[in-house]
Amino acid sequence: MSSSKSKSLSAWLADLPEATAYCVAYSGGVDSHVLLHILASHRETLSAPLSAIHIDHQIQSQSGDWALHCKAVCEELQMPFSTLHVNGRARPGESPEAAARTARYRALAEWLPAGAALLTAQHQDDQAETLLLQLFRGAGPRGLAAMPGVTPLGQGHLLRPFLDYRQADILDYARAHGLRWVEDPTNTDTRYDRNLLRQRLLPQLRQHWPGLTQVLARAASLQADQAELAAVLAAQDLITCLDAEQMNCLCVTRLRSLSAARQRNVLRHWIETSGFKLPSLDVLKRVEHE
Repeated sequence: MSSSKSKSLSAWLADLPEATAYCVAYSGGVDSHVLLHILASHRETLSAPLSAIHIDHQIQSQSGDWALHCKAVCEELQMPFSTLHVNGRARPGESPEAAARTARYRALAEWLPAGAALLTAQHQDDQAETLLLQLFRGAGPRGLAAMPGVTPLGQGHLLRPFLDYRQADILDYARAHGLRWVEDPTNTDTRYDRNLLRQRLLPQLRQHWPGLTQVLARAASLQADQAELAAVLAAQDLITCLDAEQMNCLCVTRLRSLSAARQRNVLRHWIETSGFKLPSLDVLKRVEHE
């Protein structure tokens, strides 16, 4: 990472909202190590204490060694450090990646102190991969928006300050500062969708479109704008479609006055704000017709 990019990140950190604490989600890999190192170098600019949290998914046989590595790095940086042990194993028919991610964020959301900010090291390449994975699953604008820079998590917030940075920039920083990190052997296992994209498909695509990562990240940002507009419209339409005589029930006559796209938009919003899982497009179409 060039010094100019490091400075721009420092400026971003200086503009962080007030928090009761700042905590780095530290896996031991290169990305989170660089995030930890930059934050530790700028901790005097933060308005609250800084610490690190490590998630042990208890999946890999060497996960205990990774936790020890993270602890040793944090001791060198004089950084408060904690480890959470979670069961990240997938159930039958469940994606191993999704199971580990769900277990990780559930544990972090429960652990995060009120008003605290958790910082994770997803970068521009991760954002591009996420957009493509969502596209292959047939996602709409909200899914194609990929990962937001700021989002609520538990009683605090999740921040992703590296989304404008390529992993090449992160690796440059790590090498320039002599950092040591661990490598998860499953990162090269192309049985996992993200690894297949990372190891095989994206390198070939970048041979033809060198700026592909930046283009996909920009596309995700545009989709995020569309998702926000759709949410605003859905909230407005929901007000007009609610039945005045029955709590949280829709008036079918008012709903039918909307276009098909707006009907689906408000139905998704109504279902989600009622606390239910979003249905598939096929189910929404059945609701429209039935």
